[in-house]
Amino acid sequence: MELLSPAGNLEKMRAAINFGADAVYLSGPGFGLRAASTEFSPADLTVAVAEAHAKGVKVYVTVNATPHENEYPALEGYLDLLARVKPDGLIVSDPGVILLCRERLPGVAIHLSTQANAVSSAACRAWYGLGVKRIVLARELSLSEIKEIKP
Repeated sequence: MELLSPAGNLEKMRAAINFGADAVYLSGPGFGLRAASTEFSPADLTVAVAEAHAKGVKVYVTVNATPHENEYPALEGYLDLLARVKPDGLIVSDPGVILLCRERLPGVAIHLSTQANAVSSAACRAWYGLGVKRIVLARELSLSEIKEIKP
């Protein structure tokens, strides 16, 4: 089991770590969908991952926006930054972004965002086939529906 906490900024990340989070998730500039959250600058991303790793805490970065064709060059640059920063995983919702993440950050875990609205075992198998290692199911599922997906 892993206690995962949102980290809207460095101060909140440090608080989550101090209160026992095993992992935090955060958003860098431009490609996350966290409501009411500030984005970490490239410099803050570097600091956040280094500090968390020094304390044995994992960092997952949201890359769950659905980019248009003209946004892919910026996304590629952002993924190159993440490759240097070395997060433990990426939280993604778009299949094209998943493929690009696998290409640019081989070996980094891909987690499916709730934004992808996975609501069936068939969809989960398809995402797994794309290389997703953890799936956050759609929020509107009931406990009985979740049990049907994962008996």
